[in-house]
Amino acid sequence: AGEITYRQISSLKYEATITMYIKTSSNIDRPSLELYWGDNTLDSIPLISAVMIGAPGTDITKRIYKGEHTYPAAGTYLLHFEDMNRNGDVINIPNSINTSFYVQTLLQINPFLGFNNSPELLNPPIDNGCSNQTFIHNPGAYDPDGDSLSYEFFVCRGEFGNPCPGYFFPTVPTTVTVGFTLDPVTGDLIWKNPTNIACGEWNVAFLIKEWRNGVNIGYVERDMQITIYCNCPNNAPILNLTVNDTCVEAGTFLSVLATATDPDNNPIAITATGGSFLQSPDSSYLTTPLPPPAKKLFNWQTTCMHVRKAAWTVLFKAEDSYPNSLPPPDNFNLVDFKTLNITVVSPSPKNPIAVPFGNSIILNWNQCVCDSARGYDIYQKNAFYGFIPGPCETGVPAYTGYVKIGSVSGLTTTTFTDNDNGTGLVNGIDYCYMIVATFDDGAESYASVEVCAQLKRDLPVITNVSITNTDAINGGVYIAWSKPTELDFTQTPGPFKYVISRSNDFTGANFVVVDSLFDLNDTIYNDAGFNTVATPWSYKIEFYNLTPGNTFKIGQSQIASSVYLATSPTDRAIVLSWSEKVPWINSEYTVYKKNLAGVFDSTGTSLTQQFLDTGLVNGTAYCYQIRSRGSYSAAGFVYPIFNFSQEKCATPIDNVPPCTPALTVTPNCPLFSNTLTWHDADINCPTDVAGFNIYFAADSTSDPVLIATINNPYDTVFVQDSLFSIAGCYKISAFDSLGNESPLSQKICVDNCPVYELPNIFTPNNDGKNDLFHPFPYSYVENVDITIYDRWGLVMFKTTDPDVNWNGNLNNTGNACPDGVYFYICTVNEIYINGIVPVTLKGYVQLLRNP
Repeated sequence: AGEITYRQISSLKYEATITMYIKTSSNIDRPSLELYWGDNTLDSIPLISAVMIGAPGTDITKRIYKGEHTYPAAGTYLLHFEDMNRNGDVINIPNSINTSFYVQTLLQINPFLGFNNSPELLNPPIDNGCSNQTFIHNPGAYDPDGDSLSYEFFVCRGEFGNPCPGYFFPTVPTTVTVGFTLDPVTGDLIWKNPTNIACGEWNVAFLIKEWRNGVNIGYVERDMQITIYCNCPNNAPILNLTVNDTCVEAGTFLSVLATATDPDNNPIAITATGGSFLQSPDSSYLTTPLPPPAKKLFNWQTTCMHVRKAAWTVLFKAEDSYPNSLPPPDNFNLVDFKTLNITVVSPSPKNPIAVPFGNSIILNWNQCVCDSARGYDIYQKNAFYGFIPGPCETGVPAYTGYVKIGSVSGLTTTTFTDNDNGTGLVNGIDYCYMIVATFDDGAESYASVEVCAQLKRDLPVITNVSITNTDAINGGVYIAWSKPTELDFTQTPGPFKYVISRSNDFTGANFVVVDSLFDLNDTIYNDAGFNTVATPWSYKIEFYNLTPGNTFKIGQSQIASSVYLATSPTDRAIVLSWSEKVPWINSEYTVYKKNLAGVFDSTGTSLTQQFLDTGLVNGTAYCYQIRSRGSYSAAGFVYPIFNFSQEKCATPIDNVPPCTPALTVTPNCPLFSNTLTWHDADINCPTDVAGFNIYFAADSTSDPVLIATINNPYDTVFVQDSLFSIAGCYKISAFDSLGNESPLSQKICVDNCPVYELPNIFTPNNDGKNDLFHPFPYSYVENVDITIYDRWGLVMFKTTDPDVNWNGNLNNTGNACPDGVYFYICTVNEIYINGIVPVTLKGYVQLLRNP
């Protein structure tokens, strides 16, 4: 077995490691191996160490080779090496003893990618299997950079990197074994209960791919041997963990108990491998066999250095010790594996504070305790939620209603100003925030606690813009606001003035002053004498300090508009839609409709800005008005806030076409006709159908054109006959008495069924019977190209006439051809929907003048 891994030293300099697992008893001594770096260079890299591994008698030596190389430039490089021979008698590699052992690793050097080290394979491929018992191997792959890993099978390769001749996976043939799988996420390579037929040595290879930001950035190939022994007297141990895949906050002391039992009551050694050991080794994790049930604690003191987006994988292994000094299979250790994924999450930013300042809110929080944080994301919601994150719930989930409003870079940048991107925040809103620390690999901390604040109430806050009279000349609007309650009388001693302005739109683009009020408690105004039919109206309230000698504008309210209603009449219904732009939140709308007594009455409610009123009478006018119901999220304001739209009338009209009919076309080749039938596609379709339009195109690419109109809604059959070609495509539509036409149906195409057949005898003796050689009745043929030959290959007759009509003479002249057999080649140009299709007929005909 073996693989190539690498470590990046500098921008273009790398250290590569070849790890080989060989039979100790083979006495092979390779003091160096040739490594191809993928840039048309190779080096002989030296042996660094050779250590026997595995249980006593396993006969495996792990050999490590290392070398360094500097690449000329960024690019993609395929590292590979080749050793002369695999083991002999490998079942799925014919002539394996003369087949090279070859592995490769893909390296990408990309300045935009950043530094990258290959995955490290921490679990050696030294476990063997036994017939009728499940074999499992996991490479224990760990990525030092925290990149995601996936696994997939690869074909074992030999000389020059070509697939080994005759190689097949253990699943082929199926009589050998079943259930040979590789989990693409965990990397578990499982051979479920190989039969006695599978006993022997097998070779398999797989790739460990690494992914960064969803992009594959390289892979390592492991090629390994699996030895299956027959009729082992041993049974595999069973391993269990007290913890499943989990997430913990950095700083947590994690303790996991691994327990293993053995059906044969053999001693068991429990070991574990994983990147966590490389970060903080647990020297107490011994491999000494223990009597069953064997128990061992995995203890891990997590710290901020373990924070990353990818989980840390710990691979637990239980290996029994069969008490026999004989070689396998009599002395045979079996194993069980369990994989535990642990995600270490950064603690949340602590002690967030929100302080209002003018029309902004300034946020401050404590620096993240994990100094690898690169910055912070800020989330906002206009109300408190009460979010408590789950163990694996990092960041701020969307279901809370919080929205990311900004980010800051740098560990020590712990302040953020929210002013709604310069437009200013709104009085009366509870602005709530959560802060999340972010990391270079995309990891997020837990969210901070929620912190809320609202602007200081030192300005008027509009609560009502409600239409009181709908009229093109004498329209009226009711405006109300909440007075300032947190004035600084040192800076603004008063007296005060409200200035009321309106604009004929939603946004205040055309403000004009309509009036002024001089009493701080006077917060209601009825505006009148203008057109409330044609446009919505928006208002603002400016607030002035009128201290003698110190008159100035303190500020102004947010802009608030009226609710503006629009209608869209349709068949026996009216679609109502409305809009508004207000600083509070409207949560519900009531639709009022004028009844027969001329009074507006509630006809329904909507949580959106649209309503469909159905069951109406076409040609009858209906009048509507919308009442919005809303509120500010902060306390101390009018609750609920009600506002009315203008009145709007509309008359339903039949502008809805009938449903598209469902079309069927039945061709009749012998009768040269097509029969069209159709029916309603939906039982809920309008019943006012007046007729149908039929469209036709001669081929499948042309646009159909109208060929017939049927003015009878009960006539649902149409026959198109006397056709030279029945090939073509049809569509159909329905229309009502007002001319509303449905969309065209799906295109239904039919094709010709050409027939052309020649006889094998004719008698040109002028007796009026079979005097000419011509086809049986044919159809859907444009023309032919036929040549008739005698037995020596001389041309007797040639024509493009589909009727042929050869009279038995040379080129139909007076020179009679002798009785005998003649051969022909005939190209028949058959007519189809997509064009002419030539078909070649070859045959013979017997000319017989005296039957």
